[in-house]
Amino acid sequence: MSKSVLFAAAVAVAMSAGSGGAYAACDKMDKVTAAWLPIMQTTAYYVAIEEKLFEKACIEIDSNKMESPNQIIDALIAERADFGPPGAAAGIAMIAESKFPGKLKVFGLQGGGIAVNRINDGLIVKPDSPIKVFADLKGKTLGHVPGIQWRTISRHMVRAAGLDPDKDVKLIDLAVAMQVPAVVGGTVDATLSLEPVGSIAVASGKAMRAMTNPVAGVIADPFYSGASIMTTKFLKERPDVAKRVVSVIDAATDLVNADFAKYKAAIPKYTPIKPDQLELLAQPYLRGFKDLNDTDIKSYQALVDIFIKEGVLAGPLNVREKLLTRAELGT
Repeated sequence: MSKSVLFAAAVAVAMSAGSGGAYAACDKMDKVTAAWLPIMQTTAYYVAIEEKLFEKACIEIDSNKMESPNQIIDALIAERADFGPPGAAAGIAMIAESKFPGKLKVFGLQGGGIAVNRINDGLIVKPDSPIKVFADLKGKTLGHVPGIQWRTISRHMVRAAGLDPDKDVKLIDLAVAMQVPAVVGGTVDATLSLEPVGSIAVASGKAMRAMTNPVAGVIADPFYSGASIMTTKFLKERPDVAKRVVSVIDAATDLVNADFAKYKAAIPKYTPIKPDQLELLAQPYLRGFKDLNDTDIKSYQALVDIFIKEGVLAGPLNVREKLLTRAELGT
């Protein structure tokens, strides 16, 4: 049995310790509010809910699905949510931190990469489209996930292809669920989309990935656009509960990484993916708190540096200073 599976099993056992089942060891259930986006990067959160890992950790989750990455970070900054599960916007979090220093802590990263063979994003077009690469977008429209994060990434990708994002390409905010229909219906010529949009496109037969992981090829490989984030208020005021949230997400992340084929069954309940499309799903690249290393941190820094370069974030900003530490968790 792999170390990751053993760790996940050990955490699950610890959280459910007691002679009478999941709730036996709970004197009370601590309520925690989460704000999440229906994308593949959030898979560990879906599994944590389905496997009742939060309940076993004596946590009652108030779960709030959002339509855009901005909404998650807005909820955290306004303290309407305690944490953003995996898939919260990594870039927008740092924009918020630059404006409101000390409000957020990052405790995990999610994305994909070429070297690790995990799909995070794709350039989605019709099967007969002449668009093969970003340079082909001149005079075209490009849809993306709503908000400043993917607007900035899209602008950088267009610029890296030798085009002017202000003159050569029209960028359009599109909710995740609307991206494939927009391509198929001709509302946009292409989208830069997060999984599972690419998988949905392939499954439909009416759209396809012209490019797979284009962002990793330009910004950093692996590339992380998603993060697990909590408020420092939550961490400081309820450190024991925050520690349990991190443990739950780490345990669920290990379960997904060890047996995605098993745990992906939960995904249709939370995303636009249909059960008969599961075989086409791309496995996300998920990094829990305990696994974050220098490569991950450098990749995250590369994203932040792009935001600085594109003028949406005042620099410099060191992402290491924004990461949750073991000392802060008391471990």
